[in-house]
Amino acid sequence: MTLRPANGDGDSPRLLVVRNDKLGDFMLAWPALAGLKATDPSPHVSVLVPAYTAPLARQCPWIDEVLIDPGEAGGRPGRQALLHQLREARFDALLTLFSTPRIGWLGWRAGIPLRLAPATKWAQLFYNRRIVQRRSRSEKPEYLYNLELAEALLAELGLAVPARPEPPYWPLPEGVREAQRERISDELGLDSSRPWFFVHPGSGGSAVNLSLERYATLVLGVEARLAKANLPAPAWVLTAGPGEEAAADRLRERLVGDGVTACLLPPRHGLEDFALSLSAADLFIAGSTGPLHIAGCLDRPTAGFYPSRRSSTPLRWQTCNAEARRLAFCPPPGAGERDMDSIDLEAAASRIADHLYHFPTSETTS
Repeated sequence: MTLRPANGDGDSPRLLVVRNDKLGDFMLAWPALAGLKATDPSPHVSVLVPAYTAPLARQCPWIDEVLIDPGEAGGRPGRQALLHQLREARFDALLTLFSTPRIGWLGWRAGIPLRLAPATKWAQLFYNRRIVQRRSRSEKPEYLYNLELAEALLAELGLAVPARPEPPYWPLPEGVREAQRERISDELGLDSSRPWFFVHPGSGGSAVNLSLERYATLVLGVEARLAKANLPAPAWVLTAGPGEEAAADRLRERLVGDGVTACLLPPRHGLEDFALSLSAADLFIAGSTGPLHIAGCLDRPTAGFYPSRRSSTPLRWQTCNAEARRLAFCPPPGAGERDMDSIDLEAAASRIADHLYHFPTSETTS
């Protein structure tokens, strides 16, 4: 189906959607937001997010209004100010994708008539519609759990549930990807006719990831397989989050020392600028981090490295790009759930190299 950007129709139902935790979690809410905006009449969708994800929320075409959650750090003054803001907005419904007692209490105190959330933990007492999902079983992707909640909300509002939206969930205006590739080519002197493989070796403090040495082994394995198949060697662009730049530079030095074309993505002007840069990637490789899920939302091909914890499986935290554009790797059965060294990097390198057969350079760099 064709996704429609937010139109801000003031006569539509007013919805408040809350996903106020980490960046990757927020990106996996975009399919749900797209589903809400695809219904007819299209509702007015506001989101409540922390300040650090707000720049990306403002880029989302399925959001009409961004409200900032001051969190626990805001103290009583922050809670009172936010409560006043929600009361003034006169929302028709609250959809909480990740519920906490503070948010449940807030929606109840704000007098929002329809309040829907997953039926988990005692925070559900503040909601008058509860959906049993049992997410801890990790039987579905997180973005699908979110989309099911959005569909349940539409049904409660008496709105027709539309056909489910399809990737990309962050559709960029025509020419944006090409402009990002031209910008990076100018900054780094990269040949834009070559495939560009981005690698994000950091973890953001939350995800288990490969070590720098393991990433070097992976890159060299991919290079060797491409050379054997007479396929063009990619340029490797290393990205980093705040405080991770030095580690990324160590990986760059290691790769350059082995004759690999590798460079660091130059500093960007904020999170939204960094996110748009990822649209230039022909493949994005990372642990299950926020940047991996940004790339998925952009429908760029991804290769994700996951632990095997039940709550962090490749299925549960699957990227929301098209199925054919996803690769996922995790420790084998019997290995420790966080034992990323047990992942077969030879097999991973082979599958990543095969990516060029399925998405040749002429497609990915056009």
